[in-house]
Amino acid sequence: MAEYETIEFDVLIIGAGGAGLRAAIEASSTGISVGLVCKSLLGKAHTVMAEGGMAAALANVDERDSWKTHFADTMRGGYYINNWRMAQLHAQQAPDRVRELEAWGAVFDRTREGKIMQRNFGGHAHPRLAHVGDRTGLEMIRTLQDHGIHQGIDVHMECTVTSLLMDGDRVAGAFAYARELGKFKLFKAKAIVMATGGIGRAYKITSNSWEYTGDGQSLAYHAGADLIDMEFVQFHPTGMVWPPSVRGILVTEGVRGEGGVLKNSSGERFMFGDIPDNYKSSTADNPEEGWRYVTKTDRNARRPPELLTRDHVARCILKEVKAGRGSPHGGAFLDISWIKEKIPNAEAHIKKKLPSMYHQFKELAGIDITTEPMEVGPTTHYVMGGIRVDGETQMSTVPGLFAAGECAAGLHGANRLGGNSLSDLIVFGKLAGEHAARFAQENGKPAISDADVNSALLEALAPLDSSRATNAGGAYQIQYDLQEMMQSNVGIIRQEDEMLEAVQGIEALKQRAANVAAPGNRQYNPGWHTALDLKSLLLAAEAVARSAIVRKESRGAHTRDDYKNKEEKFDSVNTIVRMGKDGQMQVTLESIPKIPAELKQIIDDHK
Repeated sequence: MAEYETIEFDVLIIGAGGAGLRAAIEASSTGISVGLVCKSLLGKAHTVMAEGGMAAALANVDERDSWKTHFADTMRGGYYINNWRMAQLHAQQAPDRVRELEAWGAVFDRTREGKIMQRNFGGHAHPRLAHVGDRTGLEMIRTLQDHGIHQGIDVHMECTVTSLLMDGDRVAGAFAYARELGKFKLFKAKAIVMATGGIGRAYKITSNSWEYTGDGQSLAYHAGADLIDMEFVQFHPTGMVWPPSVRGILVTEGVRGEGGVLKNSSGERFMFGDIPDNYKSSTADNPEEGWRYVTKTDRNARRPPELLTRDHVARCILKEVKAGRGSPHGGAFLDISWIKEKIPNAEAHIKKKLPSMYHQFKELAGIDITTEPMEVGPTTHYVMGGIRVDGETQMSTVPGLFAAGECAAGLHGANRLGGNSLSDLIVFGKLAGEHAARFAQENGKPAISDADVNSALLEALAPLDSSRATNAGGAYQIQYDLQEMMQSNVGIIRQEDEMLEAVQGIEALKQRAANVAAPGNRQYNPGWHTALDLKSLLLAAEAVARSAIVRKESRGAHTRDDYKNKEEKFDSVNTIVRMGKDGQMQVTLESIPKIPAELKQIIDDHK
């Protein structure tokens, strides 16, 4: 039996992106011991890829903005199946969290008056995204890391957790391995915060990096936690489509926020042809200048249709491609260069506002975005579903297990508004860290049995068993087959027969994965790492497919060709995913608690 190192903390944070770092900072501030485990190097979290900004009603650019408007926008964007308490807390607390980052050293773009600059983004009634050019996530990570290193947090980099360990129904620790040399680690903890991000690597075309294999969702599920709303996978409308080596890499919504327009192969702005009724007004006098985003407090605001919600824009691009009006490589054209007609010295302006996009297209595609349009198309970007948490504390349905960020669910409902993800990380990262620390202080040390540790160790070692026959392509081929299947059968437009086929295919892949071999030893063995990731990837894919089958309607990021309309019976319903007593996945429907009258009034006032 292989040896393992045992390490004890009061609170263990799994994931070192914005949510994990903010949770670690908050928990550590109480004086307890905090451990931080990250799958990659510290500083390489997926948060750095969030470019456009973080949404917070600071009202620096438009004084009419408020938390109430932000709350209403978030609920409307989520088609009202959000956890309304989370949406309320997020809207109320985001401004303080942004100012806190500023106090910790974050360098934001500024207005002429010296306030934090804010830009427009899809689905937001006012300019609301505090930003640092198009590198906002990078600045968030830099700031949180610089602040966090002084808090006494013990960091374990390039370390992957394979199992959560239990003491009865309470979480008690985590079993992990160091990726470089394959050495095992047993982390004992009174409370654990999951902050592992999303599931994008279950799809072929994605903006997500290799770490996003659904680890947190899978670990929580196998520990007995509920997942919710896994059918809602956001396909960002603008990812790179050419050359093939960079397909799926994100093109920030900030391009459209700074004036970028979408055109088809005929050079037409096609977004004007399909504006949802709740986002337009019959009083719009010149649609080519922009459509009117009407609220009771702002009846004359003009915003371009390119800044509709992401699910809608993605479908519109797909519609143009299917009609034969797409770009040469199966997307659409995104043009920011046209602003030279409106803005003096537009080239310098674009390079200042969108420096990463300028260099990204220049280096990877040979395109100068100051003079040429970009080719873009939908890419798997974010999952709104995830671990079910309490809106106040961020604790899951398993005592002592908390979650924050993309791996948690509830805030975004059926579709996330751009910019809400970064403020989500710092608002709920703080709350998760605060309540995890409190749980650790109020509860004694849990016990972990040797049998459970040995079981976790044997499961991790299984792919290295020399008696296993090496499948053709091994773990890589299984992951490739899964990605192809999910992209084709559970993608942007879905229908029942294809999703049922995907579920059957996933079952077959699970059988192959159960016997996959990763020849070699534990040192420097990426095939072994991929084999261990398959458990999470297959769980996430199955949860998405089964949940999408159960929700027989189209809503937000979940679009069905066989149920094209939103159905009233699903208006206040979450899909719940949990493990049955037989070990099989069960998906049920559950009503959302009724929204308080005062919050309902806020929504009505801002329609």
